[in-house]
Amino acid sequence: MSRRAKAPEWAQAKIPDTAWDRRGGGNVDDEKTMCGRFILLADLSVIVESFRIEEVACEYRPGRNIAPGRQISAVIRDDVNKLTDFRWGLIPSWAKDPSIGNRMFNARAETVSEKPSFREAFERRRCLIVADGFYEWQKLGRIKKPLRFSLKSGQPFGLAGLYETWISPEKKPVHTCTIITTAPNDIIRPIHDRMPVMVRKELEDFWMDPHACNQKELLSILKPYPTEEMEASEANLPGQEHPHLIM
Repeated sequence: MSRRAKAPEWAQAKIPDTAWDRRGGGNVDDEKTMCGRFILLADLSVIVESFRIEEVACEYRPGRNIAPGRQISAVIRDDVNKLTDFRWGLIPSWAKDPSIGNRMFNARAETVSEKPSFREAFERRRCLIVADGFYEWQKLGRIKKPLRFSLKSGQPFGLAGLYETWISPEKKPVHTCTIITTAPNDIIRPIHDRMPVMVRKELEDFWMDPHACNQKELLSILKPYPTEEMEASEANLPGQEHPHLIM
């Protein structure tokens, strides 16, 4: 009987549940971290039309409760708008230990152009993480109630992301990404002091353009989304979609 091939050590490392504690909400490592969970339920046809995608280069990956460590759907500009996927949790190309990606699922807008882990990706490898909404937890005494934040229009949107390619010891490319966060707008401020950057539709092409190099203009995109275009609703979340259960 043939033995099953053993996965390399870097691929066996368990991804910690960094964005959600075992009691059902919050962030284990840093209560200030955001965004740690989001939702994507739109049909692929809607995503293709909304983001003017001309090439689908991956399996489409929707989900109700998408967590760091999962493969997630993203749009990049590669001559045309291309739908691809990345593992959520950026591993810098120079990293020796891939476990660094476990805690790099977010990048702060205020420092993204300066931090060594994100600086090069910010200059050349920007993407849109496709989403319908994202979650945050409202503290009510000792209870944390999940809230879903989305657009009033009900349309999907792109979260500002960066991506990198790390080469494993087996010389295999591992494609990863992070989501950029910024200060909250008025609808999120009572709940949390951070929110993911939602890129306005008219700025999507500029954000993804690998040739765009005006840092001041790029940073100007990383602002809170207009409050009047968003809504919040109570969320009944399914069981955690953990990367070890959903591939």
